[in-house]
Amino acid sequence: MNEYAETCPRMLRYRPPRIAVALLVGAAIAHALLSLVISGLPQAPVAGAIVALLGCVIMLRAWWLFRRCATPICPTAATTTLITGDIYGLTRNPMYLGIVLMLTGVALAAGGVAFYLAALAFYLIIDAVFCPFEEEKLRRTFGTRFTDYQARVRRWL
Repeated sequence: MNEYAETCPRMLRYRPPRIAVALLVGAAIAHALLSLVISGLPQAPVAGAIVALLGCVIMLRAWWLFRRCATPICPTAATTTLITGDIYGLTRNPMYLGIVLMLTGVALAAGGVAFYLAALAFYLIIDAVFCPFEEEKLRRTFGTRFTDYQARVRRWL
């Protein structure tokens, strides 16, 4: 266990990618069941693929920066480096933004309300639970370096 694991809310014990996959599976099941009785929203497979690909690129770029700086990716692990450049100059949470975009891309492609709800649920969980926890952790670790960065760069976009 790391130093933050015991002080974090229970939801933080689940990794965001696993939360996203669970929501996606739940949405797929709901979509399949709902499609038997109601028609979905219009499908936009090309637009969905573009949005999902953009999300994947954003997430992988942020992941690569974490790897390059040798800082842990796990939200509850002790952060060793404050990354403020590159994609982190546009959003403080590019990995989470990337996952939201990927989920939204699937929703666009499938045209199912359940998929849109999964994307929204993921966003709300991350924004209400993970972001505040991580921001407090970064504030304690990096002090004014983080608060200056936080004042310059928005949480999402």
